[in-house]
Amino acid sequence: MTFSNIEDIANYLVADGKGFLAADESTPTIGKRFDAINTESTETSRRDYRELLFRASGMNENISGVILFDETLRQASADSTALKDIILKTGALPGIKVDKGVSPINESEEVLTGGLDGLEERCAEYESLGAKFTKWRAVIKIGENMPTDECIEANTQALADYAKIVQNNKMVPIVEPEVLMDGEHSANTCYDATSRCLNSLFSNLENKGVNIKGTILKPNMVLAGQDAPSQLSPEEVAELTMKCLLENVPAELPGIAFLSGGQSDIDATANLDALNKKGGNPWKLTFSYGRALQQAALKSWLGQSENTLSAQEAFSHRAKMNRLAALGQWTKDLER
Repeated sequence: MTFSNIEDIANYLVADGKGFLAADESTPTIGKRFDAINTESTETSRRDYRELLFRASGMNENISGVILFDETLRQASADSTALKDIILKTGALPGIKVDKGVSPINESEEVLTGGLDGLEERCAEYESLGAKFTKWRAVIKIGENMPTDECIEANTQALADYAKIVQNNKMVPIVEPEVLMDGEHSANTCYDATSRCLNSLFSNLENKGVNIKGTILKPNMVLAGQDAPSQLSPEEVAELTMKCLLENVPAELPGIAFLSGGQSDIDATANLDALNKKGGNPWKLTFSYGRALQQAALKSWLGQSENTLSAQEAFSHRAKMNRLAALGQWTKDLER
């Protein structure tokens, strides 16, 4: 696939009904996922698991991009085919997570994502290895006196610096300001925090001269905290989330790929579907899901090669369901 510029790549990535598979878990994170299925996390087991996802039939019509961890971008399958080439054969593009994780801000509970040091050189290498887009995740916590303006501004400035470096290296930046679901807060509290983050983010992106038409946003949906006594219906999630986005996100952005953020598989699909059924948005609305695409596959696989087909079927089903949700065509009756 040949693209003339980053805007073409961005538009390809948010093609109707297609979304992202987030397979960029760090080695410690995927180790925890493997622990849950009593599977040892080794370079080979990580490769085998990700390869089964990339070779699943559900990649072909539903996935436009795969976010990878550094190890995976460099790995080859057992038959010596580069994993990135397996992805490309499905019509999806390989991308790469480039942030280096979080550290505390001023010894508080709030955190700042790092990784700007050496990013220029890393991006040049990733582009040479075939990556077409990148991802950087900022983590915003809700709690007593949180999030602070200091935390939001520091993280969105870093997102803007990251995005500019990535575009200078001919790749599309995915900017991910995630307001966490952890806690008992109301949906209105999440709305306020998300609005502040998005307002700050796009102000900083503009100040850095980032090309918005060559950028993709990966935000949280507006939800009540996972421990809140009152939860929203999908229609209420769509109403609040769309209001927040319309007030803070410029129309020239090509697409918004929501993170699942701890939602169940079905909830993540239902809420995305409600957003697309609501309509009235100037951008494509799609998915960039990790656990919400992979959890069923992991439970089917259990680290056993004889379970590869059933794991691929589980993943393909979720990918198809989310394709339909991205088109506003999903119903719960389609779930098996």
